[in-house]
Amino acid sequence: MNPMEHPPIVDRSPLHDFLAPNAIAVIGASPDPTKRGYKAMLGLVKDGFAGEIYPINPKLEHVLGVRAYPDLASLPGPIDLALICTPASTVPTLLRDCGEAGAKGAVILASGFGETGPEGAVLEHEVLAAAREAGVRLIGPNTSGIFNLHHKVNLLALENVRPGDIGIVSQSGNMLLSLALEAQHNGQVGFSTYVGPGNQTDIGFDDYLRYLGEDEKTRVATLYVEGFRDGRRFLDVARAVSAVKPVVVYKAGSTDLGQKAASSHTGALAGSYAMTVDLLRQSGVSVVQYSDEILPVAEGLGLLQQARGKRVAILADGGGQATIASDRLAEAGLELATLRDSTRQQLAEVLLPQASLANPVDVAGSSDANPSILAECMAILADDDDVDSVLLIGMFGGYHLRFAEELLGNEMRGAEAMIELDRRTDKPLVIYSLYAPVKPPALRRLHEAGLPVYHSIEHAVRVVAALGERGAYLHAMASPEWATTVTPHPGHQAVLARAHRERRDLLEPEAKALLGAHGLQVPEEKVVRSIDELGGIAEAFGDRSLAMKVVSKDILHKSDAGGVQLDLNGESALREAYTRILDTCRTHVPAADIEGILVTPMARKGTEVIIGMIRDPVFGPVLMFGLGGIFVEVLEDVAFRAIPLTRQDARSMVSQIKAKKVFEGIRGAVAIDQEALVDLLMKVSSIVSAYPEIESLDLNPVIAYADGYAVVDARIIVDNKASIQPEGDIT
Repeated sequence: MNPMEHPPIVDRSPLHDFLAPNAIAVIGASPDPTKRGYKAMLGLVKDGFAGEIYPINPKLEHVLGVRAYPDLASLPGPIDLALICTPASTVPTLLRDCGEAGAKGAVILASGFGETGPEGAVLEHEVLAAAREAGVRLIGPNTSGIFNLHHKVNLLALENVRPGDIGIVSQSGNMLLSLALEAQHNGQVGFSTYVGPGNQTDIGFDDYLRYLGEDEKTRVATLYVEGFRDGRRFLDVARAVSAVKPVVVYKAGSTDLGQKAASSHTGALAGSYAMTVDLLRQSGVSVVQYSDEILPVAEGLGLLQQARGKRVAILADGGGQATIASDRLAEAGLELATLRDSTRQQLAEVLLPQASLANPVDVAGSSDANPSILAECMAILADDDDVDSVLLIGMFGGYHLRFAEELLGNEMRGAEAMIELDRRTDKPLVIYSLYAPVKPPALRRLHEAGLPVYHSIEHAVRVVAALGERGAYLHAMASPEWATTVTPHPGHQAVLARAHRERRDLLEPEAKALLGAHGLQVPEEKVVRSIDELGGIAEAFGDRSLAMKVVSKDILHKSDAGGVQLDLNGESALREAYTRILDTCRTHVPAADIEGILVTPMARKGTEVIIGMIRDPVFGPVLMFGLGGIFVEVLEDVAFRAIPLTRQDARSMVSQIKAKKVFEGIRGAVAIDQEALVDLLMKVSSIVSAYPEIESLDLNPVIAYADGYAVVDARIIVDNKASIQPEGDIT
């Protein structure tokens, strides 16, 4: 995602040509209300589609009062989009006819393709070949359909769904229905375009996101994803789109069971959920964990766009809910803003003496007879330079219901004051009201003016978190510092070539030599090939305790084969360890080709971390960082980022670790040099980019110190499919 390697997307998406069509053919149009061909016709006719509608049915003269045609060849004019409602077996031939009719795109509703097994996959390949031959782009197959409400293209015949600025792409048709029903109960939420991508045979999530990014009617792109076909391309597009508008993703398959369900449903590729979430966030995407967060977060980001930071001021009319909000804020990685003395003084001037002026601010009854005072307090908090967003918690809008009807006018004045505040401040104002479900007048007024109001504290906090995350991302990407480009060394390319031919794995000394050549801190070491070469080794290393490890392409797990000896002192101990390693390894792996024994000083005690790289089949090269030892095996406390990295990416990997307090020094341990780890991650990113032959890399452990680090063990595996450079010499 380095701009030098991945140029920005500048061409207009071809999806505009058929997602906002002027002429539509409904192939399989029907008068039967149970058929999709009827539903599509009903949606177009009832919503008043202004373009040409061509029902295709050889047995009918009219469908819903619209003249029908026996086939595409009979149409009086060209079409932009075809909706194919007929069985899977008919699709290849129909696509060729669509091309002749001038169609730019086709929506294939039928299932029975790759998601069903090998036979269906063959048919899906035939469909794609026919579409490419005809010059027709495909939505689906196995799709729920599309709508473009601003263009009155409603091929799902959904009712009571208002046009708006939320664009949706969802691999689940039921999820779209769920969001549509939820939107009916929220007068502010409306949709622009919806697409069910189905099997993504032709058009993938990256194409749809690019379209939504360009669509003037879409203010926020929202996606329900089970699996990506081209994850790396999606990350590139997400980075470009998120720079101009929010992108919200719910990624299904967060458990092994969920991943299996997603695969059987769409035939999609499903990688590690944790890895996918990290990579999406790296590209500026707001990832929601729960399905009921999708619409609230999309709405909040669409209305408010971003916060400049993560410092939140809570204003509450009840201590209990303020505590709940504070807990949720902390869990979301936000912080309670420290209010300035001047802010606290202004609050004291308008609130009762018993009010709590620390954040969260509890008005403690001050608003019972005067709810509009909450708007005044929100203005005071928003004017504090140490506050990035304001969260109102409590029963605003319902005071006249709870206490006295005469308070309604006061609440309406408070709502108008909040609206005026929203107009003059660039800080998000987010409101939770326990009266939101009954939609009292003051809350309806806030909705009309574009202020988000939520009936769940958790939803309100998640929106505040998303705003802060987006603001932080945009700030970081304003001037990104990319990993430095590394020039591959011909000699090390030669080592990779030999490993590719003979064994795939680099020997440990070879791996460390490559890393050291590009600036990584690796320990000094020597490989001995006979016991006589041990003479003088102890003195050469300064009489420090030494470690010995077998070097063999046939013994990858050295400890399991008895190929590691530690804490050795003196030549006699080295000789005994040498003999013991050879004897034990030859017992465990009799045919092993042993290159020699590596001798190196024991690493100083420090904090163990692990750095790994894989070339994921969906997302390409991905870097992993985490605590080493039992932490990585038991807690799985790791972070992932796509390569290449920015420096902010590397820093966020280190700060993401849940047990990161270990880095700061606990129980008398010395704090480690975290910036050295950031440098290490950046260098590994550069090396992986420079050597495409590297399939995977494992640095475990890396010992982190207060003054740097040491790569104690390294493993590099060569990709059999990569282009291997000709051999040269290391000089």
